[in-house]
Amino acid sequence: MSLLWEISKIVTVCRSNLSDEIVPDMDSSKSYVVSACLVGVFGTLGVHHFYLGRWIHGAFDLSLAIITVGFLFIFWPLSVVTLILDVIHTVYFMYKLIVGEYRDGAGRFVSIPS
Repeated sequence: MSLLWEISKIVTVCRSNLSDEIVPDMDSSKSYVVSACLVGVFGTLGVHHFYLGRWIHGAFDLSLAIITVGFLFIFWPLSVVTLILDVIHTVYFMYKLIVGEYRDGAGRFVSIPS
């Protein structure tokens, strides 16, 4: 019981520290134009996620691209499926960026230049 109590205290402290770092009302310092260009050119590789500070999401995209290439030599129909999933995922996040709903790693909106 004591171990569960300690874990719950650690989780509570981590959540409070995380909520202090996220500032949703502020705009991101990252460039909208650079983000849009990166997602357009290197979207399936996840370079735009790395630029915006979303490291885990970028690593997921990059690993999905690597898996797609790996499946190309092992079982090509599975490679086509993973490529389609990666393209759909990239188009979804490109849409969110274009309409101004995308957030950077700190939780701030990547704003469209005025």
